[in-house]
Amino acid sequence: MDQTEQFEAERPRLVGIASRVLGDPTEAQDVVQQTWLRLHGTTTQIDSLPAWLTTVTTRLCLDRLRSRTPVPVDALDPGTTVSDPADDVALADTVGVALHVVLDRLSPRERVAFVLHDSFGFEFPTIAAVLDTTPAAARKLASRARAKVAQPRSEDGLADWQVVDAFMAAARSGDFDALLRLLAPDALVGADDAAILAGTPQEIVGRGEVAAFFNGSAHAALAVFVGDRPGSAWFHLGAAKVVFDFTIADGVVQAITFRAAPETLSQVVRRDGDQRRD
Repeated sequence: MDQTEQFEAERPRLVGIASRVLGDPTEAQDVVQQTWLRLHGTTTQIDSLPAWLTTVTTRLCLDRLRSRTPVPVDALDPGTTVSDPADDVALADTVGVALHVVLDRLSPRERVAFVLHDSFGFEFPTIAAVLDTTPAAARKLASRARAKVAQPRSEDGLADWQVVDAFMAAARSGDFDALLRLLAPDALVGADDAAILAGTPQEIVGRGEVAAFFNGSAHAALAVFVGDRPGSAWFHLGAAKVVFDFTIADGVVQAITFRAAPETLSQVVRRDGDQRRD
């Protein structure tokens, strides 16, 4: 396999990393193309092409982040490590609006360390090489970022519409793990009589069962308000036919009720984020 073929084999992985770090798929494609140009122009001996491509792509992302918002990076004490109690919980997999909101709070180096470790499983020595720092400092960056990401869930509270939109994004993309993290352990799905007649399930009980039902589905659902509650709805010929009415508590989905009764459908208004659409 020549170098071009190796690069094309690595391209989806590189685009995935850049998309998660930058939060912009179009910009990610541009960064990966720049990586290809760097590869095409380098005369350096490359021992491991995947590692080289990862480093160049990530550093280009870091440059983009720094050019967007120059955030001062606090001095790090390489000799100090921070406990990592959530190493086994990939919070960065909570995709969609909810994650993007909190990722914007991170400094560029925090964001890179967090995404590479929590989303893609890179070890801290590798991350340290990318960031030109020590493994201890890279661990501290990721831990600090994780604390900031977790803070809105435990203190500020994600807005209900952010939880709904994150859940629906995970459903459409087939991200089963993200669905699980956005559901309460005793989550359930119910339906009114009109929705059952339209073909929705009458009841689904339990986090795993609800996640399995929504995994890879709801592609045609659109963001709505049901009265003053953020939800989603399936539309046909421009009209809402079935509403997904969410109950949110403590930053997770407690229940989803399918509703198709006319009095409920009459309350449906399209929305963009937390704003009503005319």
